[in-house]
Amino acid sequence: MIEELTRAGVEHVSIAPGSRSTPLVLALAAADVFTLHVHLDERSAAFFALGVGKATRRPAAVVTTSGTAAANLLPAVVEASQSETPLLLLTADRPIALRGADANQAIDQVRLFGGYVRAFFECAHPEVEDRALRHLRQTAARAVALAMGPDPGPVHLNVPFAKPLEPTPVPGDLPERFADEHPRAASGRPEGGAYTQVVTPRVAVDEPTVRLLAQAVSGASRGLLVAGPALDDRRTARALEKARALSDFPLLADPLSGARRTHLLQTPAVAAYDLFLGRGSVRDALAPDLVLRFGASPTSQRLLDWLEALDVPQIVIDPGARWKDHLAVATTLVRADPLEAMEALAGALKGGWSHPSWNARWAAADEAARTALAEAFAGEAFEGLVAARVADALPDGATLFVSNSMPIRDVDAYVLPAARDLRILGNRGASGIDGIVSTAFGVASSSAGPTAALVGDLAFVHDMNGLLAAREEGAALVLVLVHNDGGGIFHRLPIRTHEPEFTRFFATPHGLDFRHAAALYDLPFSSVAAADVGDAVRAALAAGGVRIVEVRTDRDAVHRRQRAVADAVQDAVERALSHEPTRG
Repeated sequence: MIEELTRAGVEHVSIAPGSRSTPLVLALAAADVFTLHVHLDERSAAFFALGVGKATRRPAAVVTTSGTAAANLLPAVVEASQSETPLLLLTADRPIALRGADANQAIDQVRLFGGYVRAFFECAHPEVEDRALRHLRQTAARAVALAMGPDPGPVHLNVPFAKPLEPTPVPGDLPERFADEHPRAASGRPEGGAYTQVVTPRVAVDEPTVRLLAQAVSGASRGLLVAGPALDDRRTARALEKARALSDFPLLADPLSGARRTHLLQTPAVAAYDLFLGRGSVRDALAPDLVLRFGASPTSQRLLDWLEALDVPQIVIDPGARWKDHLAVATTLVRADPLEAMEALAGALKGGWSHPSWNARWAAADEAARTALAEAFAGEAFEGLVAARVADALPDGATLFVSNSMPIRDVDAYVLPAARDLRILGNRGASGIDGIVSTAFGVASSSAGPTAALVGDLAFVHDMNGLLAAREEGAALVLVLVHNDGGGIFHRLPIRTHEPEFTRFFATPHGLDFRHAAALYDLPFSSVAAADVGDAVRAALAAGGVRIVEVRTDRDAVHRRQRAVADAVQDAVERALSHEPTRG
């Protein structure tokens, strides 16, 4: 099994200690080809492996013993499933005879993760037999292939072991000449490749679908491209560049789409749409007659509300098996690789189709929003400025991992498309705030360039165990901790006016001083003003290793300031659009 995992391309393995998984762990160590990461907490181990999958688009494996150790993988499994991220789960188990019989640390692990895994394999009890070993090799190859697609996600292998679990001579367990008589079972393919190579072509489009897309695009004078989160963000960005060249439609790009990296696009995506789409007059002036959407649903609630209200054709192009239209507005859903679809469409369309006044309107909105934000950034500091300054501080080739709740929304609204190679990742499948620190370490461990994480204080509390990953040799991560003493996102909801329940049950101020957490894990810690966070991040990157940079903010003040900034951006865009033609 272990030999086939490496032959199929698995490089990283997260290991949580336990007795029943001893054979797996020793086999992994003996193979000496994997990068092994040891975690005390199974939940952290799983999220770390998830981070590797997000960064590399290849599955990392996580190994646990039996019992609740395996159950602790569920939160990361849910995120991997919802975000279509490859992940392998290797859970050791008791032999069948000990299940349901009051044996210690034995629970029902069969299909433990239900519908959240792409496949479940109950491995047979180890035996030295030709077909059994060939079947085991093939199972490992299948598991990796299923984790990678065409519907990427987690795959669970449940592996039972009986004692002895440690290396122990057992007379007669390996028949003489077995390897000579059964070379495929003993050694796999002689050329060193996977026992079974699973070939999965990308989902292409047929001629009727190309004609449908061509008819929709050529019939639109006010088309709009919307890019949501995507696992293969570089490929999605290439698809969007092709779509821009074909249609000349404006582009609204989620930060997790990859399409805000303007070095990949000849024309930058529109800035700060999350802010200015909050005003009805602006939405009316920018109403499209066609929407082409790629990837998962975007982060911006204002954008989602606008898309739901539009009574125009909306076409969703996505290769995944998950339904990507919770708004129930899509007139057509095309299950195809976006780049394949756009390249096929290129043969049916010649030149852009947008009306010049349509593009001028969006260009005016973009310029006005950028100018208004620049003025806001020069004034009183706020959490949106923190997100922008952190992104600005990162060099080309860097990765920014963003927590859920307010950090991803701040990045969406305030980190503008720019001419740099900054990859932005996040856990937007299930949008939880658990496992954020561990996922960020997993991303950092498998990324070529420097990595920073933008994390809220509640997410940090949820996963302080993840800081143990800082002890790994070569670990390097800058954790920017936005500390507003509670749940800032709830200030955006109607419950805000209901006191004292709001503060006690929703804002949940905790009063923690995180420098003590940093000291517990022996990590450098600094607390800086919001306006100085960019310089602090640059200094932390230059120093290397794992460092925590805290920015203290006030939830009430931040909410008021960000509301004022949104109003200023909306005013500026509204004025700019009043000078543009209203028909196109």
